[in-house]
Amino acid sequence: MKPAPFAYHRAHSVAEAVALLAELGDEAKILAGGLSLVPMMNFRLARPTALVDVSRIKGLSYLRADENDGLRIGALTTHRTVETSRDPAVLSDFGVLPRSARWIGHYPIRSRGTFGGSIAHADPASEWCLLAVLLAARIVLTGPNGQRTVPAGDFFEGYYSTAAAPEEMITEIWFPEAAKRAVLTEFAPRQGDFAVVAAAVSADIDDGVCRKGRVVLGGVGPLPVEVNADLLSGQPATGSTWQAMGEHAAGQIDPPDDAHGDAGFRRRLTATLVSRALAEASQLGDKALT
Repeated sequence: MKPAPFAYHRAHSVAEAVALLAELGDEAKILAGGLSLVPMMNFRLARPTALVDVSRIKGLSYLRADENDGLRIGALTTHRTVETSRDPAVLSDFGVLPRSARWIGHYPIRSRGTFGGSIAHADPASEWCLLAVLLAARIVLTGPNGQRTVPAGDFFEGYYSTAAAPEEMITEIWFPEAAKRAVLTEFAPRQGDFAVVAAAVSADIDDGVCRKGRVVLGGVGPLPVEVNADLLSGQPATGSTWQAMGEHAAGQIDPPDDAHGDAGFRRRLTATLVSRALAEASQLGDKALT
């Protein structure tokens, strides 16, 4: 199908983009990579009256890692740029991001799709959305009244729904805290498909004991779901602990039934993927660079 009629505008600066969004109203949409929005328009699942193309705005594609400030990613940074980063600071403290990029679609998608676009799209199985919640990222929004920062845990509100106002655009995603032992894994019917279930985990392990951990799940509800991971605190960093946490996570969710599997299947996947991700995280050294 062809998309419904729309007006096209190209912005050359953040200020111009924000002004256009404010002028055009809440039926306008931002076009960055277009990998999610354009297919939805072609199927007429989305019918924006206007598109504001921000892909030519300079200065919004970067990864800046600093031991005191964490990692800042510009909204127009492509998935492929994250995947191929060889910055030692990125690989040491935020290596889960380059490692996880391989799960995102196929090469053309990773080459054109943007980090900020994925966050704005708010697919509940999106790798970047899960990791934003897991790593307590801050979403930097710019609007007519300037900038504001929203914790990732508060930013996602439901299927394809966020806390961004119609006249705001994402300009940066900030990861303030290092996460040396973090892993994302998922299951999809085919390589590049959307995940049926995805699990993102982090673990603080010292002297063979898990001090604390976090678990965020995708594909099991309308937004990334963080489950209670208190079970991990003070437990030995062993396979039995990871398996117990997997079963515990599966018991906390109420996943949907759809063509990809029923709720029981998703719970079994959750138990397996959480256990597997925690086991992988436990094997990461403090200076894991790959």
